Amino acid sequence: MPRPAAPAAVDPAQVPEPPKKSMAAWSLDLLLWGGFAVILIAAFNRVDLPNLVNLFSNPEKMQDYGRDFLRPDFTQWRSLVGQMWLTVQIALWGTFLAVFLAVPLSLMASRNLSPAWLVWPVRRVMDLMRSVPDLVVATLFIVAVGLGPLAGVLAIGLNTAGVLAKLFSEAVESIDKGPIEGVKATGGGRLHEITWGVIPQVAPLWTSFALYRFESNSRAATVLGLIGAGGIGQALFENLQAFEYRTVSTIAIIIVVAVTLIDMLSQAMRKRLL
Repeated sequence: MPRPAAPAAVDPAQVPEPPKKSMAAWSLDLLLWGGFAVILIAAFNRVDLPNLVNLFSNPEKMQDYGRDFLRPDFTQWRSLVGQMWLTVQIALWGTFLAVFLAVPLSLMASRNLSPAWLVWPVRRVMDLMRSVPDLVVATLFIVAVGLGPLAGVLAIGLNTAGVLAKLFSEAVESIDKGPIEGVKATGGGRLHEITWGVIPQVAPLWTSFALYRFESNSRAATVLGLIGAGGIGQALFENLQAFEYRTVSTIAIIIVVAVTLIDMLSQAMRKRLL
């Protein structure tokens, strides 16, 4: 059997030199990283980092809290699981309303589908919807509709709609134009182009984005309960105020288990879609 030919020797003179950064590029890098370092140092006192030693100044209180937290009280677990299920339902309906709003907004905000005079104002509305924290939006709806899960659903729906609309529009702007041109060549109108040329291309990605936001909203709905929007967060806040740390530990365990299950289910669904 013939031996394989030995690899040819490489002439070092023929190896191209790695690209060198110009002085302007080095100056820009130095400016960016130097500015980051200056901001980080300047913020050291503003964020109260020198008082980090206070974390260990009250060991007795930390021991009491840790002792109770490591002994969860499951006597009320049925009621707490019910509150957690309500939190998941708030997140589910909030995400559904967000998708319902995000689909038309994303189509109007896509530069390859809509005229510039429509894209700009719609994008500014989307910026406003996602820039206002959901806690602030929830307080507004609590004033309007009162305490309870409806305020949480509306707050999550409005805030998430701005996020999903941006993600949906970016997905639409990256589609292949071939199917749209094909529908247009057969005499189809704008609605037919969207239905047969756009939606089939972006539907898996849209669904993945919606599932991811549902995971995030399950956690956000817990926080909204702290201001009276219902769910497990309200029970968490009440037990924290009453120093019932054993029940707080039980609530934390229930939240972790629920979010983990939602995450696993969402990952399995995204894997099948993508």
